[in-house]
Amino acid sequence: MLNEHAKLLALFQQTGEIVGRKKLQKMIYIAKKLGLPFYEKYQYHMYGPYSEELTLRVEEMTQLAFISEVKEQKAGYQQYRYTLAEAGAEFLRVAGGDFPDVSHVLKHLNEQSAKFLELVSTVLFFEELPKEDVTKKVFKLKAKQNYTEEDIAEAYHLIEALRGEVTASGLINVSNGGQ
Repeated sequence: MLNEHAKLLALFQQTGEIVGRKKLQKMIYIAKKLGLPFYEKYQYHMYGPYSEELTLRVEEMTQLAFISEVKEQKAGYQQYRYTLAEAGAEFLRVAGGDFPDVSHVLKHLNEQSAKFLELVSTVLFFEELPKEDVTKKVFKLKAKQNYTEEDIAEAYHLIEALRGEVTASGLINVSNGGQ
């Protein structure tokens, strides 16, 4: 159990600040699909792949003061900023862990917008389908997002680039799509 907590803390250690709950969900899902050792169960939800397990784990670690959560009021909604807290860093020092250093991959993900990561994670959720079918699903399920074919092509390009980065790191074999 605490091993999964340590992996999440290591992610925060390698990325720094993550802005937004949706972004955090999508980053973990994409990292999992890239072969990183995350094991949360995901289901398809309104904003793409979602893990209730991950939500509960983040809440636990916030309550334990391992993760700092700052709420900000933005034009009619609340936005959350997450960082590794000192207690979380101390836990990592004591507990250790075997999470690979893939900070370059995680930072690359963190640089993307939540909206784009929503698209990337949706593409990955349906990746077993032909690209044409994935595109149809995106247009149907994400009609309000107004994604274009160019956006979808960019999502596939990012997935390919990230898989290349992970494979080049020599730490993870992504041939199984992170299953």
